[in-house]
Amino acid sequence: MGTKMPAWVKQGYDEYAKRLPRDLCGIVELPLATRSKNNSVDNIKIQEGENILAAIAVKQHVVALDVKGKSLSTEALANKLSGWQMDGQNITILIGGPEGLSQACLERANERWSLSAMTLPHPLVRIVLIEQLYRAWTILQNHPYHK
Repeated sequence: MGTKMPAWVKQGYDEYAKRLPRDLCGIVELPLATRSKNNSVDNIKIQEGENILAAIAVKQHVVALDVKGKSLSTEALANKLSGWQMDGQNITILIGGPEGLSQACLERANERWSLSAMTLPHPLVRIVLIEQLYRAWTILQNHPYHK
């Protein structure tokens, strides 16, 4: 969620994305719901959740980023990435808005991951995620980046 990221976020994301094969990673940005004192947090999450769910293909394997999700080591992520590549699965990883993902998005997810037990700034999640995907990919390629 979010289409108006600061330049440093785009630069950080692009730095890692350009290192990955083009068919391995892409991003779809969706606009945030309008924040106002008349629009509750629950309503914002529902609106954003509806937009997210509308953008997901029916047969996608969906991973929701959620603080209550499963923690993965980079090596475990590399194993998942390898398995997905072997199975030819298309994966969608959901990054919610600043308030998180709606319950409907969490229920749609096949898996829930936590990037950290700490709360990360919403824009930083994009960079952390793409860097970890790149690091996992380098493990599979026997590239020295991970060491």
